[in-house]
Amino acid sequence: MAEHHSGGVAHAYVLINTEPARTEAVLERLSAISGARVREVLGPYDIVVELEADAPEYVTQILREKIRHIPGITSTVTCTWME
Repeated sequence: MAEHHSGGVAHAYVLINTEPARTEAVLERLSAISGARVREVLGPYDIVVELEADAPEYVTQILREKIRHIPGITSTVTCTWME
């Protein structure tokens, strides 16, 4: 059974695919997001971003307002957890 958390810190890994010609520009834009740890990776994804926020809704807000609209991002997969 899943454990219910009230309060705590919300975390997310955002797995990102980019247009190859725009990967560097996407990395620069992502690196400007406060609280984001950004890594270019090899494998099925191009970039992994680790986010930390005070609540899950803030993770959602960062995704909607600061990540998904960046030109060059072709897809994202988000994995979240609470501490």
